[in-house]
Parts: sequence; C-alpha cells; structure tokens
Amino acid sequence: MSSRRKGRELALQALYQLEINGDVSERTLGGFWESFESSLEGKDLALRLIHGVLDHKQEIDDLIREACEHWRLERLSRVDVNIIRIAVYELTTPPALAVEIAINEAIEIARRFGTEESAAFVNGVLDQIARRLQLKSIVDSR
Repeated sequence: MSSRRKGRELALQALYQLEINGDVSERTLGGFWESFESSLEGKDLALRLIHGVLDHKQEIDDLIREACEHWRLERLSRVDVNIIRIAVYELTTPPALAVEIAINEAIEIARRFGTEESAAFVNGVLDQIARRLQLKSIVDSR
C-alpha cells in the first residue's frame, strides 16, 4: 500500500473517530496517533487532510448535500460521508488532485472500509460533485 493511500485511510479513521466522539481537539487526535502506525509521509498527508476537511467542512458538506438531493447528510453512513469529504477536499484545494485519481482512491477506500454499496454510492456522489464544479466534462462509469 502506498504511503498516500495509507494517509487517506488514516485521515478517514481519524475523522470518523472525531465525529463519533464529538471531540475534535488536538488531544483526541494525539491519542489517535498513538494507536496507528504510519510513515512520516502518510502521517503528514493524513494531518493535512484531517485539518483541511475540518477547516472546510461546511463548504464540503454543502457540496455533498447538493449532490445527494434526496438524502439528508445525517442519514448517510459516516464512513461514506468522510470518504467523500476527503476526496472533495483533495479535488478543491490546491494542489488539486486529478479527478480520476481522487475518485478512484475514494472508491478503493470505500471498498475496504464501507458496505457493499459504498463504492458505487461514493462514485456517484463524487461524479455529481465533479460535474457541478465542472472538474470533469465526461464522467466515466465504473
């Protein structure tokens, strides 16, 4: 597994834990790092993603809400939502990750951590967001 993929997975796990606990303090995040090992590159990416998602959570969640017209964000899987948040952050923050890479990484992480339906759901929401942001003119079907 690449250190970048590991960083994304760590970011997902940390964001999930922070959301479930309701405590987004540095102390809680510090406790998280004691439980998981990673390379310096993986940890640096995870920290950048965690802080980026938390700093831009409202704007990211607004994009997700628009893409999930018939679903309330609160009713969606916390794992799926956090995978999507990470991908949206990577798509919209310089240096932006290529759309195909961001979506593919999110799908692979959804397959590992989500339900049987997670990969398709994450793909559909991210494709919709990419279209709305005009990041991708033709959306691949996966």
